[in-house]
Amino acid sequence: MGVSLKKGQKINLVKSDGRKLTKLMVGLGWDAAEQPSGFFSRLFNGNVDIDCDASVFMCKGGRFVDNDDLVYFGNLEHHTHAVKHMGDNLTGEGEGDDEEIFVDLTKLPSDYDKLIFVVNVYKGFERKQHFGMIKNAFIRVVANDTNEEICRFNLTEDYSGKLAMIIGEVYKRGNDWKFNAIGNGTEDINLTELSKHFK
Repeated sequence: MGVSLKKGQKINLVKSDGRKLTKLMVGLGWDAAEQPSGFFSRLFNGNVDIDCDASVFMCKGGRFVDNDDLVYFGNLEHHTHAVKHMGDNLTGEGEGDDEEIFVDLTKLPSDYDKLIFVVNVYKGFERKQHFGMIKNAFIRVVANDTNEEICRFNLTEDYSGKLAMIIGEVYKRGNDWKFNAIGNGTEDINLTELSKHFK
């Protein structure tokens, strides 16, 4: 197990032997929370299938400046091949990571200095779904070559009414890469609205 982070904590991305982490997998996971029983169960039909989508905003100078720098289910791999999304999970079913994003920092051009990881509820506003209907959400960073978990951030706040979450970021300080556990919920209805936080 890696370091367990709390909201706002930061950590250097290094392996247990002290070597810098250059190739990493960012895993994100969640489960649908059990919905009320009785009369409302006819509306909810037990657990609701909620389509959550993980995405990465790739920033230059700390800002998201180009729509081509968004990696998500509609653009699974960045043109530099430094960030690759492994595909969309429509329900959050199953154990472990629901969506995985691979990052190769050695392929990332030097003008990129921050990768912001977000999750949003697909069509949450139309479907009246939000992160209050999600439980066990987490983000973790894993060394790609050794499968060593470097750090994990479990989101434990009540995110009722929130349609998106800014979960964490990998960012550069000097010659080092760090991870920051953010965990902020927003009411942005889509990625276009969410991107305005980073421009």
